[in-house]
Amino acid sequence: MSGQPNDIHIDDIKTPVLTPMQKMVIDGFAGVETEFSEEAVLGEAAKRTGLSDFGPDDFRERLTVWCQAVDEDAELGPMGKVRFFGDMVRYAANRLRFHDLMKRHPEILDVEIQKPIIIAGLPRSGTTHLVNLIAADTRLRSLPYWESLEPIPDPSVAAGPKEHDPRYQKCASEYQMLAQIAPLLKNMHDMTPDHVHEEIEVGALDFSTFLPEWLAVVPRWRDYYYAHDQRPHYAYMKNVLKALQWLRGPSRWILKSPQHLEQLGPLIETFPDATVAITHRDPVSVVASAITMLTYGDRMRRTKVDPPAVAAYWSDRVEQLLRACVRDRDLLPASQSVDVLFHEFMSDDIAMVERIYDVAGLEMTSKARAELDRYMTENPRGKHGRIAYDLRGDFGVDPEELRKRFDFYYERFPIQAEV
Repeated sequence: MSGQPNDIHIDDIKTPVLTPMQKMVIDGFAGVETEFSEEAVLGEAAKRTGLSDFGPDDFRERLTVWCQAVDEDAELGPMGKVRFFGDMVRYAANRLRFHDLMKRHPEILDVEIQKPIIIAGLPRSGTTHLVNLIAADTRLRSLPYWESLEPIPDPSVAAGPKEHDPRYQKCASEYQMLAQIAPLLKNMHDMTPDHVHEEIEVGALDFSTFLPEWLAVVPRWRDYYYAHDQRPHYAYMKNVLKALQWLRGPSRWILKSPQHLEQLGPLIETFPDATVAITHRDPVSVVASAITMLTYGDRMRRTKVDPPAVAAYWSDRVEQLLRACVRDRDLLPASQSVDVLFHEFMSDDIAMVERIYDVAGLEMTSKARAELDRYMTENPRGKHGRIAYDLRGDFGVDPEELRKRFDFYYERFPIQAEV
């Protein structure tokens, strides 16, 4: 991929050269044993929260598949295993707190989520920038990263400003630590505590999401996920969003997740009055960006870095996402959907938001425009420096050969090639 003079190329993708900090962190996890079982995960979650009611038991089968799948990933290192186990415990603990809140306040189920704006699109296709830009409009409710990690507060902790919330403080501390361990991640996907995150993070309380695929090589889970109707899990996610809306407003949501691209049917059935904006970008650029970010992280979480294997898996995965999008795009009513072409979005960000607002029936007020303009000023593109991608050199992938796999997608949408 051609780049700008100041672009950063990660020149040790294939043979990582670890920093002293990275070596110290990896050494700190050496010898740590992790038990991947339903009993271990749920036991730790119960211990952490002091609660025991996980709600409907059907999630246990999915949790067991997660455990089996990660156990089968022979090259996931100690740090990667601890991270995966920690996420499962966190989701289980969040589930406990969610069902505890629902028992105490059953009126939450009466909360209405009306006319959300939902962004779908490939990872690395502008979804993050678009959701954060729209979330700058303070009329809308969004899901900041710190809140997504622990959506239901501990009832024993007094409510107050977010800066005093232990969840926010924990997230901020982890962000600072991550910046030292993997400094280039912020150039690719800067996960600040206030960064707007994906609602499938709270949907993961039901243990049905493609999130595990980003943490480990888990084909068993991928196949299980594909074989099951996701509508019940989207309904569960909607109930968690109701709880979050009940805890604090505003009441109109701006949401996003790349997973929605292959779940457009469940998405629109769950949110029938939603406005859905689908981002479209050259999938070759998407693959280059995604696999570079993933492989950069693999130096910490895996015992072996295998760029060609990462490229092969995610080329397949992106194709699956896009084939589902082409198959199901017309399930979305034309009056409730917008196709966001990446090159048009990048040429005039605010104009694209205005198009989405027109479809959503949301007025672009002077206050909203000022908030969006402020966000753009404070968050220029390449704020931390841009990463230059080299599919052929780093991954052994010919961009033009890869592009041929996506002919069906280029035929459906007028996307500009970038690589």
